[in-house]
Amino acid sequence: MLMLTDPIRQWNRLFDQGEGPSATMDAYRQGDVITMVFDLPGVDPSQIDVQIEQGELRLTARRKTTLPEGARYIIRERADATITRRVMLGEVLDVEHVDAEYRDGVLVLRVPMHESAKARKVTVRSAQDERAAINVSAS
Repeated sequence: MLMLTDPIRQWNRLFDQGEGPSATMDAYRQGDVITMVFDLPGVDPSQIDVQIEQGELRLTARRKTTLPEGARYIIRERADATITRRVMLGEVLDVEHVDAEYRDGVLVLRVPMHESAKARKVTVRSAQDERAAINVSAS
């Protein structure tokens, strides 16, 4: 379903070629829906890009700080940043029906499971019932 590790991020860390700050994330399953929650403080909603391709979710968000005209920094700790995150979704999720909501610096993505991946009840017939059915139809 969801891959807990991000091999691309691990590879980049190994070679010190990070893509920028990574969005922190929680993920949980509730019924037949996977919910992913990303912290994106200070990001304008128009600067959030979510793409899904070949089972991989790619999140990119750009945070830009601005100063009023004529102002200059005394202290600057809030830098401009491109925040990224990649998550392997697998094939059991229905990526055609993703719901996305952004509020108060938090992006919430809800992805339902494919109908074919949902749990199903299988009826088991006994061999005795099968023989009885054969005997009845043979009469």
